[in-house]
Amino acid sequence: MTVPGRGDASAEHRQAAEGSWRASAPELAAAVFGVLVTALAVYAYAGADAAVAVVAGCAVAAIAYLRMLVPAVVQPDVREILPSRQATTSFLGVWRKRVTLRDATDRMASYDAELRPALQHLLAARLAQRHGVSLYADPAAARRLLLPGPRDDSLWFWLDPERQAETDPKRPGIPPRSLAAILDRLERL
Repeated sequence: MTVPGRGDASAEHRQAAEGSWRASAPELAAAVFGVLVTALAVYAYAGADAAVAVVAGCAVAAIAYLRMLVPAVVQPDVREILPSRQATTSFLGVWRKRVTLRDATDRMASYDAELRPALQHLLAARLAQRHGVSLYADPAAARRLLLPGPRDDSLWFWLDPERQAETDPKRPGIPPRSLAAILDRLERL
């Protein structure tokens, strides 16, 4: 039963979480395969009781490890950026960046919450260091420097600091070709 005026927010959060986990399917499959091979080796060496103990120990360790990976429940306010204090190892950092990119291409709200501020800060730093232009004080000059051609108008939408953040979780995110074009322009700036 849904509460009037709220929609089915739990289904939207569930769908967003499932999309994030699908990206890590190869790593999860490798972990399951490793546990099965280890359990079979222990079974051959020490018997069924030891193999069950190994599987149970691996399950407890996996649950404890996954608890560290799962972020806090994100409230509907998507403008709040999650801190990355949990990403202390290079694997977790790469995994988090991969999920961020995947979510940004899937949903506009995710792009506006995480990737857009990062791209804007990078653009602002490049403009200030190399051209003496402030992205936030003079966005028109920033646009002329980054995107000089008339065909580039569609790319400015993705970086415009004056555009309001999107909150519709169903709207698709940034197309990968547009993201690649923006990164290319930032490198050449």
